[in-house]
Amino acid sequence: MRPWPASSARPGFRSSLYLLGLTYQGFGLLLAAFTLLAFFLGEDARGFALGAILGLGVGRGLQLLGHPQAQPKRAEVFATVALLWILVPALGAVPYWVSGGMPYLDALFEAVSGFTTTGATALQDFSLFGESLFLWRSLTQWMGGIGIVVLFLVIFPQLQVAGRQAFFAESTGVEKERLTPRLRHTAQAVLRVYVALTGMALLAYWLAGMPPFEALANALTTIPAGGFSPNPQSFATYAPLAQWLGTLFMFLAGANFLLQYRLLFGREVGPLLRDAEFRAYGVLVLLAGLLLALYLYTHHLYGLEASLRHAFFQVVSILTTTGFASVDFAQWVVPAQAILVLLMFVGGSAGSGAGGIKVVRWLLLFGLLRREITRTLHPQAVLPLRLGQRVVSEEALRQVSVFVFLYTVLFGFGTLAVALLEGDFVVAFTASAQAIGNIGPGLGPIGPMGSYAGLHPLSKLVLILQMWAGRIEILPVVLLFSPELWRRLR
Repeated sequence: MRPWPASSARPGFRSSLYLLGLTYQGFGLLLAAFTLLAFFLGEDARGFALGAILGLGVGRGLQLLGHPQAQPKRAEVFATVALLWILVPALGAVPYWVSGGMPYLDALFEAVSGFTTTGATALQDFSLFGESLFLWRSLTQWMGGIGIVVLFLVIFPQLQVAGRQAFFAESTGVEKERLTPRLRHTAQAVLRVYVALTGMALLAYWLAGMPPFEALANALTTIPAGGFSPNPQSFATYAPLAQWLGTLFMFLAGANFLLQYRLLFGREVGPLLRDAEFRAYGVLVLLAGLLLALYLYTHHLYGLEASLRHAFFQVVSILTTTGFASVDFAQWVVPAQAILVLLMFVGGSAGSGAGGIKVVRWLLLFGLLRREITRTLHPQAVLPLRLGQRVVSEEALRQVSVFVFLYTVLFGFGTLAVALLEGDFVVAFTASAQAIGNIGPGLGPIGPMGSYAGLHPLSKLVLILQMWAGRIEILPVVLLFSPELWRRLR
């Protein structure tokens, strides 16, 4: 079927084309800048140059077919966001493929892992990448953590209606809280926190003894809860102070950015401390960290400080779905590994850089369970469910139930598929859990110091699907496979 000309494209769908085209052109310009950087550093710039040509060319064509003020339908917005989050990594994979010498499937795996802030790597030999590729690798996570739509709302205000709807389709959490009446101001507020935390992490890492380039690359991947490091040993080779600072900034990366905006720029401590999700998040980190430290102190040759440092680093890293490692925890005793595997199914706070199910959804599920037990004993009671001081709507509870159901189904599908392909249940279980939760390391050969390069190509495709679905919270991807969606689009 031939493409629609701009004059005959459906009005709503034209906004989707415009958003996709503008995004591709933006990344084309960025890749052009990286072409100059690679050339200046004396590194292979062909991959960045080819990516720039594709991004600018394809993006311009899509933009000409679209229109910024068209009124998209809800189905079109969800389809656009889902396509955006797979088409952008497809372009971002070109430098790894051409300049990095990776097979395109591995390059796509690396790009999807980067933009979704997963941190699972198919790179085996870190010496194959120059500084320009490592910086691109880190920057993809930084952009993916804040959200592609958020960035483009700040840069291109002409997105208007399409950008507004795409923002809410891309955002994570139960209720889409807005900090200011104008959505663009909200995006700017989140971006200010994001940039401020990145700058503070960069300075702290550098002062803690990291080489300047590694401090920059690690800062760009800490705040989005990404986990890509230019060091093949992650944080294991850095000083204890750098590891403690990494724990602190990963913890901040897993907290709600809007609440942190009020703290950093409004000097309002109360909203953060009164937030039920943040309190539960802090308590969970404390209890899991102390329990894991006890196991490390009693079962491994760590002193007290090292036990606490490695325990809290790994608890925060896995809980916030960052995926950095201060030590190869694949070598720990099974109970210690079990604590980390359980944390893979929790996630950080809504409105943060973290992936996973999110703490707030677990709070609501436990509240729903408690309400149903009480209702069994008191069938006539009126029992609204509260989160802090707010009454949670039944619609929000329904959305949480559907999300957790879809999350469980996709996790089970991934585990079964990878187990059949790899013949290793531990690898399959942890690979599937980390992919859908956007975490990064698993256990066995895909542990924190390992690589996903040796997996079967079909296993990589399954994990790419899970990483993609997990980043945009599954529903937009499920809708792409719904016949009803395509009937509406037609």
